Amino acid sequence: MSYNEFKTNIDLGGGRQIEISTGKLAKQADGSVVVKQGDTMLLATVVSAPTAKPGTDFLPLSVDYQEKYASTGRIPGGFLRREARLSDYEILISRLVDRALRPLFPENYHADTQVAISLISADKNIMPDALAGLAASAAIAVSDIPFNGPISEVRVAKIDGQLIINPLLSDLERATLEFIVAGTANDIGMVEGEAKEISEAEMVEAIEFAHKAIQKQIQAQIELAELVGKKAKREYNHEPSNPELREQIFAKTYDQVYAIAKSGSAKHERSQKFAEIEATLINPDEEAPDADTLFLIKKYFHDVQYDAVRNLVLDEGIRLDGRDVRTVRPIWSEVNYLPAAHGSAVFTRGETQSLTSVTLGAKDDEQMIDGAFIHGYNKFILHYNFPAFSTGEVRPNRGPGRREVGHGNLAMRSLKQVLPEGNDNPYTIRIVSDILESNGSSSMATVCAGTLALMDAGIKIKAPVSGIAMGLITDEKTGKYAILSDILGDEDHLGDMDFKVTGTEKGIVACQMDLKINGLKWEVLSQALDQAKEARLHILKEMQKTISAPREDYKPHAPRIVSFTIDKEYIGAVIGPGGKIIQEMQRETGATIAIEEIDNKGVIQVFADNKASIDDAVRRIKAIAAKPEVGEIYEGKVKSIMPFGAFIEVLPGKDGLLHISEIDWKRYETMDGIFNVGDIVKVKLLDIDKQGKLKLSRKVLLPKPEQKEA
Repeated sequence: MSYNEFKTNIDLGGGRQIEISTGKLAKQADGSVVVKQGDTMLLATVVSAPTAKPGTDFLPLSVDYQEKYASTGRIPGGFLRREARLSDYEILISRLVDRALRPLFPENYHADTQVAISLISADKNIMPDALAGLAASAAIAVSDIPFNGPISEVRVAKIDGQLIINPLLSDLERATLEFIVAGTANDIGMVEGEAKEISEAEMVEAIEFAHKAIQKQIQAQIELAELVGKKAKREYNHEPSNPELREQIFAKTYDQVYAIAKSGSAKHERSQKFAEIEATLINPDEEAPDADTLFLIKKYFHDVQYDAVRNLVLDEGIRLDGRDVRTVRPIWSEVNYLPAAHGSAVFTRGETQSLTSVTLGAKDDEQMIDGAFIHGYNKFILHYNFPAFSTGEVRPNRGPGRREVGHGNLAMRSLKQVLPEGNDNPYTIRIVSDILESNGSSSMATVCAGTLALMDAGIKIKAPVSGIAMGLITDEKTGKYAILSDILGDEDHLGDMDFKVTGTEKGIVACQMDLKINGLKWEVLSQALDQAKEARLHILKEMQKTISAPREDYKPHAPRIVSFTIDKEYIGAVIGPGGKIIQEMQRETGATIAIEEIDNKGVIQVFADNKASIDDAVRRIKAIAAKPEVGEIYEGKVKSIMPFGAFIEVLPGKDGLLHISEIDWKRYETMDGIFNVGDIVKVKLLDIDKQGKLKLSRKVLLPKPEQKEA
């Protein structure tokens, strides 16, 4: 054996074990591990460039999670039959890991760093996303890359009233809350998930429970690094420094920046004034500064803005736009703004605006999910678009980026919780949120606009949902902190926490939290949640001024769906050979017909934009699937004539025998001249024998002649 493999184990309870190993695969990476639970295996690698590229003033970190189709014994779809660009599902998991790792790299570390996580084997009941953060952190832990970790990531769910770490996929259907939580041994760094209208206290309890499990997983990573032989972290120098220049810039600009921050000016005016001050730091009469000095001027001026804005909030309780810490910006909204859409709304909060539409579709409009681990169909779709003009920028449109996928997913999770279920919602629903203006929390504007648009469309949601983005500014030296409701974009950038919470009047339905500080106390988190509830309820009241409940009916131009069931045995008859019958019905009626077998029944949906088409299609299907009933009277068509009677088609594809003796009260010796093929004859169904043959009578519908006296 030409390798040394090292292993450590984590006990999840209930006989479940996670194994972390290193030294066997991908040994040329700076760090690599395999994380295994059951048959699920993740390979995580990390590589960081030896030096930073000149002029880089940030961490160029890329995190890619990819699922190999072979891991689940599947071959990819599409023409090429190979793994292609990352799916939305893979992007979402990549983002979860990125958000957990990024804040813990040293602030002055700027080398290109790549984390790659691959699902190489999959147990269909063990979800790999809850292991991805652990795998990535363990790979860094056994490398020499500077990192203020380890971290880990777990899923916490409440199932049948009990909190469980990394539950089985089959149990998640019963969960009343489900969060992915990441953190270090001391702190929580990231939370994302959904719930069924839970209380703030219930959410804090779940996060605390998750943190205890995270601490065990971090200890296992430390043990693995010690087994390998703890590597000295690499030395680096990616930033120049000039303390004297920093002091000069602070002395020259701090008071000016503080005054602008306190003026309560609008976003673009404020940005312009800050840019003008920064421009004065370079003297046009002197020789242009070198690249390092330009880098430091930009960095130190950013530090001035950072300190001034934070101190203004902590010392005076005043924010960039003049609000106090609890006030939500002015809100206005409107529904039915787009007359041709099935539902629409405009929601504006301060300088953030969403134009959202709802489109109702049929079953064949469902989104097909073709992933290695998750595959099937999705009937609720939400797309979030963030064009450059929403922030006054010029940027080519290259399609949705990772941020747009993540923000759209948070809004989708929030609204999904209040959609009607089963037959109460026959539609495939697509929501599109176009952000027209952005200055803080456009994803929460999407939730509010989506709620209004759904109600405008006549979808009977269980309750309206609103969302709010909270911020936090802290001073570790003094212990001062301020929780900010409805944060601006600059407050997100300059603050210590971005905490988005969505919910109904009853409770929380989704959340997304990112922390950038050490030592967040649980009481501060509880206070932030309580303040968020206050803001959410305020926004809900503003929304209810526009529309307070779903419309009684869909829009006149909205498509209609009729759902009903037929016996399983008639599914083939409705479809017809090669789909001939159902295609003919769709062509002739103009309706779209979907049929599938569920619980030994044929479930049919008929979809059209007018009632006549639906009624025609339903009538035809019910005729095909109707069961002949003894005692019923039918107008049947003569299909064939035999010496002993005629076969009459009483329902499509269902013939019965009208015996010569049942044609009339008088006696016929022959069938000659009584009927022609194609004649319509009114008959009554007398009986169905054990073989399913139908016995018909015409004479029982005729008056019985009086008998002559003997």
